[in-house]
Amino acid sequence: MIQRTLQHAIEASLVQYPVVGILGSRQVGKTTLARMIGQSFRKKPMYLDLELPSDYDKLQEPELYLSQFTESLVIIDEIQRMPSLFPLIRALVDKNRTPGRFLILGSASPDLIRQASESLAGRIIYHELTPLTLQETDWNMVNQLWLRGGYPESYLASSDAMSLSWRESFARTYLEMDIPMLGIQVPAVHLRRFWTMLAHAHGQLWNASQIAGSLGITAPTVRRYLDILDDTFIVRQLQPYHANLGKRITKSPKIYIRDSGMLHALLKLSTLDLLQAYPSAGFSWEGFVIEQIIRMIPHSWQYYFFRTIAGAEVDLLFLNDKNQFIAVEVKYSLSPKVLKGFWNAFHDLSCTQGFVVYPGDEFYPIAEKVYALPVSQLLHIIA
Repeated sequence: MIQRTLQHAIEASLVQYPVVGILGSRQVGKTTLARMIGQSFRKKPMYLDLELPSDYDKLQEPELYLSQFTESLVIIDEIQRMPSLFPLIRALVDKNRTPGRFLILGSASPDLIRQASESLAGRIIYHELTPLTLQETDWNMVNQLWLRGGYPESYLASSDAMSLSWRESFARTYLEMDIPMLGIQVPAVHLRRFWTMLAHAHGQLWNASQIAGSLGITAPTVRRYLDILDDTFIVRQLQPYHANLGKRITKSPKIYIRDSGMLHALLKLSTLDLLQAYPSAGFSWEGFVIEQIIRMIPHSWQYYFFRTIAGAEVDLLFLNDKNQFIAVEVKYSLSPKVLKGFWNAFHDLSCTQGFVVYPGDEFYPIAEKVYALPVSQLLHIIA
């Protein structure tokens, strides 16, 4: 059992808020984490999985059923299957507003977020559970985590072949069952083609017209497809930083497949040898590192990328809680070199620190305030 870093934050929230939500993609470990929290929480847990017909049927008279458990921690899994519960949970909480009443789990449905924000404002706090991170696994297992990704069953599989088989099965289930279950009506074959095309454009600027032309559909349709994958935590849209620098700034987001293992499954990269020989391995490594850092930084930090038409560029730009910029460049090389575009951006933005993350072992200065940073020492960024 891998200890999830989010567990302590959720337990702390349950002591303060009547309702706590855990959002994340399917198979990311929400249920396992919720059960672990329930075992150690001061209130007796009562667990409902709305994908089980027996549990779903218990809530045909939900007020009558849930009113029995005022002294329990009620854990409701896949709550987006019954959005009518949100107003009832609000009413039950307002009758007895004590911390730790409900722990709700959802697979990132847009309806889930909207319903909860309307019905439970001021009563709920959300936490996003991501796939496993280097902090949770082992800093020395970076290649396995990069290749297989962080979905627990993929990462912990007995072989690379079994891991790939699980990821391919996950993709089919996601497209054919999970998406329709969220009330989204899109042909699975169309969304699969779009998802695969995004994998080939991983780490690049979003170009709706180009992708629409390749798929033979309209730009609004590909925008909708992108939003579906974003809303279900499959894709990350990294937004550009718009600075008032008197320069022409790139305005399109960069698109990344969040989980590197899913990216490699879509690209048919089944082993580390195939991955390292892949011409765009550097883009895969960039997305992997960016995702690890974003999952690690404090919630108060803002993150972007930065690029001007003139060529100034930073892969990942942080604005920390001291209103200081930190620039991060990602290189898949044991002798990382920083190009002129990074230095231009670093000085244009008056960054206080810069890091060049690479797959080596040595932390050393490249220039004043800029350091080569091994991926195993990412915590230096927030130190």
